[in-house]
Amino acid sequence: MDGTRAGTRPFDIEAIRREMADDFDEELEMELEDERMEQLASEIGAKPRAPSMDRKVYFRELFRLQHELVRLQDWVQTRKLRVVVVFEGRDSAGKGGAIKRITQRLNPRVCRVAALPAPSERERTQWYFQRYVAHLPAAGEIVLFDRSWYNRAGVERVMGFCTPDQYEEFFQSAPEFERMLVRSGIIVLKYWFSITDEEQELRFNLRIHDPLKQWKLSPMDVESRRRWEDYTKAKEVMLARTHIPEAPWWVVEAVDKKKARLNCISHLLAQIPYGDVEHPPVHLPERMRHDDYARQPVPPEMFVPALF
Repeated sequence: MDGTRAGTRPFDIEAIRREMADDFDEELEMELEDERMEQLASEIGAKPRAPSMDRKVYFRELFRLQHELVRLQDWVQTRKLRVVVVFEGRDSAGKGGAIKRITQRLNPRVCRVAALPAPSERERTQWYFQRYVAHLPAAGEIVLFDRSWYNRAGVERVMGFCTPDQYEEFFQSAPEFERMLVRSGIIVLKYWFSITDEEQELRFNLRIHDPLKQWKLSPMDVESRRRWEDYTKAKEVMLARTHIPEAPWWVVEAVDKKKARLNCISHLLAQIPYGDVEHPPVHLPERMRHDDYARQPVPPEMFVPALF
């Protein structure tokens, strides 16, 4: 016996290993990016800090949790659940990195990210929650909000983009809006990524000196640095007034990015009971072949130059 299943050709075991390694390379690339940022931090004179998790431990736990996320995805899709996950936090708190790890191995048709730009002139005249409602999940979907309707309680409040009456109305409406979502059967999870004053200063300086990340530092981000205390006060009011039993806030300690990602994913998985979903076996059919078919050659000038 050659170890292959009936009806299949034998495959090179090294080819299988290479394919699996390629599948993990995306996470390795992001990990190397973190290392590059640590090197840049030392170059700009940042104080050395205790090393984060061992790389092998981190990868092992991340892949284990991502496997569980796939199981959760199957459960949500099969049971027609609707899930909303809100990610909030200061600029550079690590929300985007956590969202990337959650969505990395999931089906984008099931789990999608809603990251809305600033409202248009027309949207400013709508009911405040209206543009967010358009992104809520249908049956069998998970939506991750990379910032959400809580913009009003944070940046809009601090930067003066809303009136005091609009701000107060938000706190009257937001809990009722979320209760309405929960009553309709939507699961609502809310995470606040928390970092220290010193950590945000370091990450902002890294962005300033890194040409690959300067685009992440907007004028609004720079101004938020100056108004650290104003944002702190706004955050404290927001958590106090919108922490409700139906949709409580969960705070993620995010100074250590690796631990923050693992803790957030682990907690998210624990909030939604799920189990195994039976899938029918998949059989790869034999490819149809026709004696009168001849594959036409591709003109050489159509190929992308093989520089690597």
